[in-house]
Amino acid sequence: MSVAIAVAAVVLGAVGGGVTPRLAYRLAIEAGTVSRSACHCARAPRTGPSRWLGPATRCPVCTARQGPPTWSTIVAGAASFGLLVAGLRDDPALPAFLAVAAIGLPLAAIDLTSLRLPDPLVAAAGLAAVLGLVGATLTIGTPQPLLRALAGALVSIGAYVLLALLPGSRLGFGDVKLGGVLGLLLGWLGWPAVLLGLVLPHVIAGVIALCLLLTGRVGRQAALPLGPALLVGALLAALLCG
Repeated sequence: MSVAIAVAAVVLGAVGGGVTPRLAYRLAIEAGTVSRSACHCARAPRTGPSRWLGPATRCPVCTARQGPPTWSTIVAGAASFGLLVAGLRDDPALPAFLAVAAIGLPLAAIDLTSLRLPDPLVAAAGLAAVLGLVGATLTIGTPQPLLRALAGALVSIGAYVLLALLPGSRLGFGDVKLGGVLGLLLGWLGWPAVLLGLVLPHVIAGVIALCLLLTGRVGRQAALPLGPALLVGALLAALLCG
Protein backbone atom coordinates (compact mmCIF):
# COMPACT_ATOMS: atom_id res chain seq x y z
CA MET A 1 0.00 0.00 0.00
CA SER A 2 1.37 3.40 -0.99
CA VAL A 3 2.22 6.13 1.47
CA ALA A 4 -0.32 8.40 -0.23
CA ILE A 5 -3.15 5.96 0.52
CA ALA A 6 -2.02 5.60 4.12
CA VAL A 7 -1.90 9.37 4.58
CA ALA A 8 -5.33 9.72 2.96
CA ALA A 9 -6.74 7.14 5.37
CA VAL A 10 -5.32 9.00 8.37
CA VAL A 11 -6.79 12.28 7.10
CA LEU A 12 -10.15 10.58 6.52
CA GLY A 13 -10.07 9.22 10.06
CA ALA A 14 -9.31 12.68 11.41
CA VAL A 15 -12.25 14.11 9.48
CA GLY A 16 -14.51 11.41 10.88
CA GLY A 17 -13.24 12.22 14.35
CA GLY A 18 -13.93 15.89 13.75
CA VAL A 19 -17.64 15.35 13.12
CA THR A 20 -18.03 12.84 15.95
CA PRO A 21 -18.56 15.25 18.90
CA ARG A 22 -21.68 16.91 17.53
CA LEU A 23 -23.22 13.59 16.49
CA ALA A 24 -22.38 12.07 19.86
CA TYR A 25 -23.86 15.04 21.73
CA ARG A 26 -27.15 14.81 19.88
CA LEU A 27 -27.50 11.05 20.34
CA ALA A 28 -26.16 10.66 23.90
CA ILE A 29 -29.69 10.55 25.29
CA GLU A 30 -31.98 8.19 27.14
CA ALA A 31 -33.45 5.36 25.07
CA GLY A 32 -36.78 6.27 23.53
CA THR A 33 -36.26 10.04 23.71
CA VAL A 34 -35.83 12.47 20.85
CA SER A 35 -32.31 13.53 19.87
CA ARG A 36 -31.12 16.80 21.37
CA SER A 37 -31.88 19.95 19.41
CA ALA A 38 -30.46 22.44 21.90
CA CYS A 39 -28.20 22.77 24.90
CA HIS A 40 -29.49 21.73 28.33
CA CYS A 41 -30.06 25.42 29.05
CA ALA A 42 -32.54 25.52 26.11
CA ARG A 43 -30.27 27.59 23.91
CA ALA A 44 -31.82 27.66 20.42
CA PRO A 45 -30.20 25.07 18.12
CA ARG A 46 -28.17 25.88 15.08
CA THR A 47 -29.87 25.26 11.76
CA GLY A 48 -28.75 23.24 8.77
CA PRO A 49 -26.29 20.35 8.60
CA SER A 50 -24.07 21.91 11.28
CA ARG A 51 -26.66 20.87 13.85
CA TRP A 52 -25.41 17.34 13.32
CA LEU A 53 -21.92 17.65 11.89
CA GLY A 54 -20.55 20.91 13.23
CA PRO A 55 -17.56 20.79 15.59
CA ALA A 56 -18.18 20.56 19.31
CA THR A 57 -18.38 23.94 20.97
CA ARG A 58 -19.25 25.25 24.37
CA CYS A 59 -22.71 26.71 24.71
CA PRO A 60 -22.41 30.52 24.52
CA VAL A 61 -25.00 30.86 27.29
CA CYS A 62 -24.01 28.33 29.98
CA THR A 63 -20.55 27.35 28.63
CA ALA A 64 -21.45 23.64 28.87
CA ARG A 65 -19.48 21.50 26.43
CA GLN A 66 -21.63 20.06 23.67
CA GLY A 67 -19.94 16.76 22.96
CA PRO A 68 -16.48 15.39 23.80
CA PRO A 69 -13.39 17.53 23.06
CA THR A 70 -12.92 17.65 19.31
CA TRP A 71 -9.16 17.15 19.52
CA SER A 72 -9.63 13.83 21.31
CA THR A 73 -11.94 12.37 18.67
CA ILE A 74 -9.74 13.67 15.84
CA VAL A 75 -6.73 11.90 17.38
CA ALA A 76 -8.75 8.73 17.95
CA GLY A 77 -10.06 8.72 14.39
CA ALA A 78 -6.68 9.36 12.80
CA ALA A 79 -4.95 6.78 15.02
CA SER A 80 -7.53 4.03 14.47
CA PHE A 81 -7.54 4.51 10.70
CA GLY A 82 -3.76 4.70 10.56
CA LEU A 83 -3.31 1.55 12.64
CA LEU A 84 -5.84 -0.41 10.61
CA VAL A 85 -4.21 0.59 7.33
CA ALA A 86 -0.78 -0.34 8.68
CA GLY A 87 -2.01 -3.62 10.16
CA LEU A 88 -4.28 -4.89 7.38
CA ARG A 89 -2.42 -3.31 4.46
CA ASP A 90 -3.75 -4.92 1.25
CA ASP A 91 -6.50 -7.02 2.84
CA PRO A 92 -9.62 -6.52 0.67
CA ALA A 93 -11.72 -6.29 3.83
CA LEU A 94 -9.90 -3.12 4.94
CA PRO A 95 -12.77 -0.81 3.81
CA ALA A 96 -15.17 -2.76 6.02
CA PHE A 97 -12.89 -2.35 9.03
CA LEU A 98 -12.49 1.38 8.33
CA ALA A 99 -16.24 1.89 7.97
CA VAL A 100 -16.96 0.19 11.30
CA ALA A 101 -14.13 2.16 12.93
CA ALA A 102 -15.72 5.41 11.71
CA ILE A 103 -19.09 4.46 13.22
CA GLY A 104 -17.34 3.17 16.33
CA LEU A 105 -16.09 6.67 17.17
CA PRO A 106 -19.54 8.11 18.00
CA LEU A 107 -20.62 4.80 19.51
CA ALA A 108 -17.74 4.94 22.00
CA ALA A 109 -18.39 8.60 22.79
CA ILE A 110 -22.11 7.99 23.34
CA ASP A 111 -21.52 4.95 25.55
CA LEU A 112 -19.06 6.88 27.69
CA THR A 113 -21.64 9.62 28.18
CA SER A 114 -24.96 7.81 28.47
CA LEU A 115 -24.13 4.09 28.88
CA ARG A 116 -25.96 3.07 25.72
CA LEU A 117 -25.19 2.04 22.16
CA PRO A 118 -27.95 3.36 19.86
CA ASP A 119 -29.43 0.63 17.66
CA PRO A 120 -29.36 2.74 14.46
CA LEU A 121 -25.60 3.22 14.73
CA VAL A 122 -24.95 -0.42 15.62
CA ALA A 123 -27.16 -1.47 12.68
CA ALA A 124 -25.24 0.88 10.39
CA ALA A 125 -21.97 -0.69 11.55
CA GLY A 126 -23.38 -4.15 10.89
CA LEU A 127 -24.56 -3.20 7.42
CA ALA A 128 -21.19 -1.62 6.59
CA ALA A 129 -19.40 -4.78 7.78
CA VAL A 130 -21.63 -7.11 5.74
CA LEU A 131 -21.40 -5.06 2.56
CA GLY A 132 -17.65 -4.62 2.95
CA LEU A 133 -17.03 -8.32 3.50
CA VAL A 134 -19.29 -9.32 0.61
CA GLY A 135 -17.29 -6.98 -1.61
CA ALA A 136 -14.04 -8.47 -0.31
CA THR A 137 -15.38 -11.96 -1.01
CA LEU A 138 -16.14 -11.02 -4.61
CA THR A 139 -12.61 -9.67 -4.90
CA ILE A 140 -10.84 -12.81 -3.69
CA GLY A 141 -13.26 -15.21 -5.35
CA THR A 142 -13.68 -17.68 -2.49
CA PRO A 143 -16.43 -17.76 0.18
CA GLN A 144 -14.44 -19.41 2.99
CA PRO A 145 -13.40 -16.21 4.80
CA LEU A 146 -16.95 -14.86 4.64
CA LEU A 147 -18.37 -18.11 6.02
CA ARG A 148 -15.82 -18.00 8.83
CA ALA A 149 -16.79 -14.37 9.48
CA LEU A 150 -20.45 -15.33 9.82
CA ALA A 151 -19.49 -18.14 12.20
CA GLY A 152 -17.37 -15.68 14.19
CA ALA A 153 -20.37 -13.37 14.52
CA LEU A 154 -22.55 -16.22 15.79
CA VAL A 155 -19.92 -17.34 18.30
CA SER A 156 -19.47 -13.78 19.57
CA ILE A 157 -23.21 -13.17 19.90
CA GLY A 158 -23.66 -16.48 21.69
CA ALA A 159 -20.83 -15.75 24.12
CA TYR A 160 -22.11 -12.27 24.94
CA VAL A 161 -25.71 -13.45 25.31
CA LEU A 162 -24.53 -15.98 27.89
CA LEU A 163 -22.61 -13.27 29.72
CA ALA A 164 -25.60 -10.92 29.60
CA LEU A 165 -27.87 -13.57 31.12
CA LEU A 166 -25.59 -14.33 34.05
CA PRO A 167 -26.97 -13.21 37.44
CA GLY A 168 -25.70 -9.77 38.30
CA SER A 169 -24.34 -9.15 34.81
CA ARG A 170 -24.15 -5.51 33.75
CA LEU A 171 -23.72 -6.40 30.10
CA GLY A 172 -26.41 -4.78 27.94
CA PHE A 173 -27.83 -6.10 24.70
CA GLY A 174 -26.34 -3.14 22.90
CA ASP A 175 -22.97 -4.62 23.85
CA VAL A 176 -24.17 -8.02 22.57
CA LYS A 177 -25.13 -6.56 19.19
CA LEU A 178 -21.88 -4.62 18.85
CA GLY A 179 -19.94 -7.73 19.87
CA GLY A 180 -21.63 -9.61 17.03
CA VAL A 181 -20.63 -6.96 14.49
CA LEU A 182 -17.03 -7.01 15.68
CA GLY A 183 -17.03 -10.82 15.72
CA LEU A 184 -18.08 -10.73 12.08
CA LEU A 185 -15.06 -8.62 11.14
CA LEU A 186 -12.63 -10.56 13.27
CA GLY A 187 -13.93 -13.86 11.93
CA TRP A 188 -12.70 -12.75 8.52
CA LEU A 189 -9.17 -12.65 9.94
CA GLY A 190 -9.39 -16.06 11.63
CA TRP A 191 -10.37 -17.77 14.86
CA PRO A 192 -7.41 -16.42 16.87
CA ALA A 193 -8.72 -12.91 16.14
CA VAL A 194 -12.21 -13.88 17.31
CA LEU A 195 -10.80 -15.31 20.54
CA LEU A 196 -8.73 -12.20 21.19
CA GLY A 197 -11.74 -10.05 20.38
CA LEU A 198 -13.69 -11.83 23.10
CA VAL A 199 -10.96 -11.73 25.74
CA LEU A 200 -9.19 -8.38 25.28
CA PRO A 201 -12.22 -6.12 25.91
CA HIS A 202 -12.77 -7.64 29.35
CA VAL A 203 -9.08 -7.35 30.20
CA ILE A 204 -9.14 -3.68 29.16
CA ALA A 205 -12.41 -2.98 30.99
CA GLY A 206 -11.15 -4.80 34.08
CA VAL A 207 -7.93 -2.80 34.26
CA ILE A 208 -9.81 0.48 33.81
CA ALA A 209 -12.39 -0.48 36.46
CA LEU A 210 -9.63 -1.43 38.90
CA CYS A 211 -7.83 1.88 38.35
CA LEU A 212 -11.06 3.82 38.88
CA LEU A 213 -11.81 1.88 42.05
CA LEU A 214 -8.33 2.38 43.48
CA THR A 215 -8.47 6.11 42.80
CA GLY A 216 -11.92 6.40 44.34
CA ARG A 217 -13.56 7.73 41.17
CA VAL A 218 -16.26 5.04 41.14
CA GLY A 219 -17.84 2.70 43.65
CA ARG A 220 -18.12 -1.07 43.49
CA GLN A 221 -21.67 -0.93 42.13
CA ALA A 222 -20.98 1.70 39.48
CA ALA A 223 -22.09 0.90 35.93
CA LEU A 224 -19.26 1.32 33.43
CA PRO A 225 -19.49 1.35 29.63
CA LEU A 226 -18.15 -1.69 27.78
CA GLY A 227 -18.55 -0.38 24.23
CA PRO A 228 -15.23 1.50 24.08
CA ALA A 229 -13.38 -1.56 25.41
CA LEU A 230 -15.11 -3.76 22.81
CA LEU A 231 -13.95 -1.46 20.03
CA VAL A 232 -10.40 -1.07 21.31
CA GLY A 233 -10.12 -4.81 21.93
CA ALA A 234 -11.30 -5.56 18.40
CA LEU A 235 -8.77 -3.06 17.01
CA LEU A 236 -5.94 -4.71 18.92
CA ALA A 237 -7.09 -8.17 17.82
CA ALA A 238 -7.14 -7.04 14.19
CA LEU A 239 -3.64 -5.60 14.48
CA LEU A 240 -2.27 -8.73 16.12
CA CYS A 241 -3.92 -11.15 13.71
CA GLY A 242 -4.19 -9.15 10.49
